[in-house]
Amino acid sequence: MALLHLLKDEGFKDLVVCHLDHGLRGKESSGDARFVELAAGEMGFRMELGKADVRKLMEEGGESLETAARRARHDFFGACGKRNRCGRLLLAHHADDQAETVLWNLMRGSHGCRGMQAVGLMKMGGQEMEVVRPLIGLRKAELREWMVSRKFKWREDASNGENDVVRNRLRNEVLPLLDEISGRDVSPMLVRAARVDEGFRELATWAVRKADAVDPQGRLHLGVLRSLPATLQAEVMAAFLAGQAIGGVSAELIGRCVQLADPAGPPCLNLAGGKRLRRRGCRIFVDPG
Repeated sequence: MALLHLLKDEGFKDLVVCHLDHGLRGKESSGDARFVELAAGEMGFRMELGKADVRKLMEEGGESLETAARRARHDFFGACGKRNRCGRLLLAHHADDQAETVLWNLMRGSHGCRGMQAVGLMKMGGQEMEVVRPLIGLRKAELREWMVSRKFKWREDASNGENDVVRNRLRNEVLPLLDEISGRDVSPMLVRAARVDEGFRELATWAVRKADAVDPQGRLHLGVLRSLPATLQAEVMAAFLAGQAIGGVSAELIGRCVQLADPAGPPCLNLAGGKRLRRRGCRIFVDPG
């Protein structure tokens, strides 16, 4: 709601407000949808309403509730973008969301202090969209204070207070405990780490391009890869896997993939989706399986 009011204040007119009811909170979910629909109408914006049975999607896909809900949202946003011929999606993630994301990614073994980008490209239900997060540098408390000062209304999702999913536990238990242990607010430190990491990512992208380790057929040249410093080898491998649309990439997986360059080691490595990374001759390539 803060994002919507800010966009209205900044003079945005051609907006489509998209709201997906996850079907998880009964009348409260329906009330949220109605609240957003009325607010969008009062501001003169078009509205896209959707509903998903996230629990059913979770069971069918064998996913966590969070993953199924995120997939449902992304599919919905992609469909909205396609219907409205719009390739830009504005999301209201703020700095506290960023801190949670950095911490969770580190816990999962991410390659660096990865956070959400302020501007980036993402696949939304098969549709590539430019994702913009205008509030990523603002704290949740700042947004609340601004909303109160303007007498704007919003609705609270009561399920955010329940510690039954990972993000809620990080928000409600882990981060407050880290604050207590360190004697300071750790969220700004995590956000700063993500910004520093983003700067290193830019440097790494430049170095990978200069290394020129991929041949015209899209395979990694072993001679070039072996000639690089160990840190750059990992960056080249990470970029190569990303270019091959390999999912589930972690720092640990990148390390194992780099070891494939050792001729004394095994010639192939299993990847997500039934794919394999193979070494043959003086090249490394992805075998679709």
